[in-house]
Amino acid sequence: MYRWISLDNWTYSRTFKTPFDIRKWQKVNLVFEGVDTVAQILINNITLGRTDNMFNRYSFDITSMIKEVNFVEVRFLSAVSYAAEQSRCHKAYSIPPACPPPVQKGECHANFIRKEQCSFSWDWGPSFPTQGIWKDVRIEAYNHYHLIYFSLTSFFVKSAQQWSLEIESIFDVVSSKPIAGVVTVNIPKLQTQQTFGVKLQPGEGSIVLLVNINKSSAVEAWWPNGHGKQTGYNMTTTFIMEAGYQIEKFSKAYFRTVELVQEPIPGSPGLSFYFKINGRPIFIKGSNWIPADSFQDRVTYDTLWLLLKSAADANMNALRVWGGGVYEQDEFYNICDEIGIMRIVFQVRRLKSHPSIILWSGNNENEAAIASNWFSIPYADREVYIKDYVLLYVKNIREIVLTEDKSRPFIASSPTNGLESVKEGWLSQNPYDTHYGDTHFYDYSNDCWNWTVYPKTRFASEYGFQSWPSFSTIEKVSSTEDWSYTSNFSLHRQHHENGNDQMLQQIGRHFKLPQSTDPIKKFKDMIYLTQVMQAQCIKTETEFYRFSQSEIIKGEGHTMGALYWQLNDIWQAPSWASLEYGGKWKLLHYFAQNFFAPLLPVAYEDKDVLYIYGVSDLHADRKLTLRVVVHAWSSLEPVCTLAKDGVTVKAQSAVLIYMESINNLLERCRNCTRKSCVITFCLVGEGGLQSPTNHHFLSSLKDAVGLEKTHLSVSISHAELLYLGFLILLFCLPCYAVSNST
Repeated sequence: MYRWISLDNWTYSRTFKTPFDIRKWQKVNLVFEGVDTVAQILINNITLGRTDNMFNRYSFDITSMIKEVNFVEVRFLSAVSYAAEQSRCHKAYSIPPACPPPVQKGECHANFIRKEQCSFSWDWGPSFPTQGIWKDVRIEAYNHYHLIYFSLTSFFVKSAQQWSLEIESIFDVVSSKPIAGVVTVNIPKLQTQQTFGVKLQPGEGSIVLLVNINKSSAVEAWWPNGHGKQTGYNMTTTFIMEAGYQIEKFSKAYFRTVELVQEPIPGSPGLSFYFKINGRPIFIKGSNWIPADSFQDRVTYDTLWLLLKSAADANMNALRVWGGGVYEQDEFYNICDEIGIMRIVFQVRRLKSHPSIILWSGNNENEAAIASNWFSIPYADREVYIKDYVLLYVKNIREIVLTEDKSRPFIASSPTNGLESVKEGWLSQNPYDTHYGDTHFYDYSNDCWNWTVYPKTRFASEYGFQSWPSFSTIEKVSSTEDWSYTSNFSLHRQHHENGNDQMLQQIGRHFKLPQSTDPIKKFKDMIYLTQVMQAQCIKTETEFYRFSQSEIIKGEGHTMGALYWQLNDIWQAPSWASLEYGGKWKLLHYFAQNFFAPLLPVAYEDKDVLYIYGVSDLHADRKLTLRVVVHAWSSLEPVCTLAKDGVTVKAQSAVLIYMESINNLLERCRNCTRKSCVITFCLVGEGGLQSPTNHHFLSSLKDAVGLEKTHLSVSISHAELLYLGFLILLFCLPCYAVSNST
């Protein structure tokens, strides 16, 4: 109904009085931090320039045009029309995909405009191609010189065993002659103060200062969530120039190193692919970030804090910022710095000061798209696209990134084979090769409880399953007639081909489908089961990646990262997210809090033998007790319990700590069968150290025997919420297999 808005052209205008005496200033700029997207900028009916990139900062010199009273206009052209026209003008060869799949109800030719790609639609989001002023607009007036950019990057100099900071400042010098002066950098807590003599040349230019941190000061490094503190140091940089004009810049200095390790692994072809932070290998645990809203002005600090804190609370230490959205606002990166969430993002100059950024990636899935020929390009035409790919991502973007920032690694694409892709001319034959780099993996047709279908990859940077958001979330944007799994509303909001059917198919493998005669209750029950299915599927896959980190089997393994798709939602609809639009946790997010726990026992079956691994992110080996408890579905009392003492779980690794045939286990626990019992297990150590209690199902829950309708009365206080969540998981979810339980 509102599609017409994106097809029209819109003009924003206003009259304003200049709040200063324009005669006192040598230079006056009109600065737009973000214009979305194609526009003509005018002041007092004089065209200042045009914009065609949502992600650029635009600054216009209005010194000779500004008056006491001014009229400013931003005349926008429809992004949809502009993209279509750009496509029509490009006649040499086609640029696929021309349009999104029909199920996405989207607009065409998004790849012809530098705009948030998902605003034209995606398989988890709507088509709302916005146009407007999406970031701050301001007037800057200055004399002599002006600080435009300021960034700092930390390095550890091994030869000197000393931390240093590289401080880069970019100035606009109005004076026709060079301006000399001094710069003082002061970090009080590190007893570090250095003064530098500098000279600024006319025009725009940069100065780079190297500050050596006092060796007698103990520097606390910045660590990712779960591995240490996110220590930052207050720093003041003062510029005092001969013109008498002083600039004081307050910032935070963080100290950390990052290394992407790609080296041979004994017993395996290919190369490793893992990150060292401050010299320590880190298993990357987390998810993928998409824009938090279709309308960026709605994304407040509180919105970002809620979502990012939820990621940290679920024991995540990293987010992969997806490439089809936006370069997030400064508050996003500041929060990540504070809570230790590492990011994989772009836009170098603005962002390189943030310690939480550990990798630059040139694109999302473009290497795979060409290598796997997603868009059916004739083989004879392939070279044209390969040439464009290398020109854009390697010869342009890569060179710019590595020139601007030498403190962190760069990969041309994700997924990629890393150094092997470089060796093959930046486009590998198979970017999904499990022996190199990172991989994306989606499989909706096979049984998600079957761990053998998952790739034993070096690094899993995308994988996932869909679910519906809670009824309370959907209710806000729907009417009674919409509350059916097959309603027009349910079909319209589903932007993934056959997505609703795929969820039903996966649910049907292990659960009985809702049979209520009340259509609204049936819809609510179905929503609930999609979340149960999603949580158990992603739990199974994530735990597979975690227990694969320390072993090589048939040349595969040494998995050092698990980032499921996706963390958050852009609207109220079925998607792969674990956080609903508005921040409510799905069941998956509660599961993630456990399957990403720093200490976790993980079980799987192979040929009727139960294997339990001890998975640890802890920095020291631990002697622990493994408790294995078998429950019958018909009782809360355990059927039998095994306590295995003296189990050694090695630091930052996954080791086998228990194995037993299922038949032996069931014989030991009398009156138990696969259908009547369930296994739970946990690790316990000294000083209150305890893992979450994990579970292993011996049969599909639809085949479970002994389940009864639950009769629970519950009182909730804040401190009890997590424990209650586990009780519901363990004893209520399976009940749905035979009854409409509470």
